[in-house]
Amino acid sequence: MLTAEVFGWTGHILVAPRTRLPEALKRKESSYTGVYILLGELNEDPLAYIGEGESIAARIKSHDAKKDWWTRIILITSAANNLHKAHVQYLESRLVQEGISAANTKLENGTNPSLPSLSEAAQANMEAFISQLLMVLPAIRVDLFTSKAKPDKQSEIEKSKESTESPVFELTLKKEGIVATAILEDGEFVVQKGSLARATYIGDRSEKSYYWKHHDKLVEQGILVDHGKHKVFTQSYAFPSTSAAGAVCNGRSTAGPIAWKVKGTKQTYKEWEAATLAEN
Repeated sequence: MLTAEVFGWTGHILVAPRTRLPEALKRKESSYTGVYILLGELNEDPLAYIGEGESIAARIKSHDAKKDWWTRIILITSAANNLHKAHVQYLESRLVQEGISAANTKLENGTNPSLPSLSEAAQANMEAFISQLLMVLPAIRVDLFTSKAKPDKQSEIEKSKESTESPVFELTLKKEGIVATAILEDGEFVVQKGSLARATYIGDRSEKSYYWKHHDKLVEQGILVDHGKHKVFTQSYAFPSTSAAGAVCNGRSTAGPIAWKVKGTKQTYKEWEAATLAEN
């Protein structure tokens, strides 16, 4: 189990694996009014559920302990236990909105709960609470609300052309007529809007493989759409690695560090990375 707090923030987060649920629910925070998130997998796809309760422990014991798919729980409360029912209903509704918007993990929530009636000041306080919460959660490896789709930045590639630290990388499949470009941004490999990808994933679709699921997920989310005989990225999208980006664009497993090259040169990403490390 772990807890997270931030100086000056009234919130408190408790994270526990399901195997330590009895211990987690004995902690005083578990009896507080708050919001909770269940994280796990169903049919090998990530799944989450967001709920609220005037006593989180009571809610989990009476209802959500019966769900068999989740493996980790996040309890979100106030350190002073000064959240009331309308507060947590507001937090639940807004977090469901954020989860749907990020489209990073499927939510088991059947509907998006409506926002309760709160004063303008109370809403502002809750939005500030949520803003801080969404900054803390990624730090404890909860990426449910972190969208991999990036806002369109028309000048980003032009800026990268002038930067020795983050050049534009390009993947080309001449026979297929596919060209994709990408840049490094905040430690992620971001394939740019307008890049082309193979229309269907032709590589290994066994359960041992993951990239085909990533390709299909982007199609489902509307990030990859039909464009002639190919697919095209409707938004810039952040991948965890060059290989993941290359596999989605190529439609099969790809040695990303070699497949991606600095645009306008024959230098591979692997060679560029080695040269960059040598300079440092």
